[in-house]
Amino acid sequence: MGKIRLSKRLTKVSQYVKKSAPLADIGSDHAQLPIYLVQNKQVPKAVAGEVADGPFQISKNEVEKHSLEDKISVRFGDGLAILTPKEEVGTITICGMGGLLIKRILKEGIENKTLKKNTRLILQPNNEEKELREFLQLNNYEIIAEDLVEENEKIYEIIVAESSSKEIHYTDIELTFGPLLLKKKPAIFYKKWEAELKTNQYIIEQLKNTTHKEKLRNTQKQIDQIKKVSS
Repeated sequence: MGKIRLSKRLTKVSQYVKKSAPLADIGSDHAQLPIYLVQNKQVPKAVAGEVADGPFQISKNEVEKHSLEDKISVRFGDGLAILTPKEEVGTITICGMGGLLIKRILKEGIENKTLKKNTRLILQPNNEEKELREFLQLNNYEIIAEDLVEENEKIYEIIVAESSSKEIHYTDIELTFGPLLLKKKPAIFYKKWEAELKTNQYIIEQLKNTTHKEKLRNTQKQIDQIKKVSS
């Protein structure tokens, strides 16, 4: 088989993977990222984890199709439970899941000692990015890079974090919009938050004559924050 080609989103993720160190890709989506990184000699070996039987079998078949069984281990299991406490990986990638699910996977990894302090995290949540950043802050993970990528008419955030020996503190605005994205503010940043602004303004209109006062307050708060960072 020839070399695999990644989607725009996974190509961006691949750029932040630690070179020459093993990778663990959780929820591996046909093992595309591990296959690409091994084929291009960016990592020496990789683990691809799947929690459902169908995706697990597909990932196994893809690895076998590319004759990489000796370098990519496809494992069945939930989150970081596919790793052993003694296993060392340079990077863990968790892409295409909800932010709260990613948070749960990382929390269990810390508790089970399968998430090591020297492992880089590359996270691409589909939502709840603020809650995920709050978890990273609480566990003293410093965000060392952030990116945005548009694919299939949706804009995704990529968060790269590493464990820090110091306490990490981000402001509420930084947790919402990303501390590094706030500094760069690329054009796609404005596109993402202009769309979010319109969504929230629509929600406000729907809530005006209801009893959902707390949701109304929270939505208005986000509208005010978006206007502040977009100005």
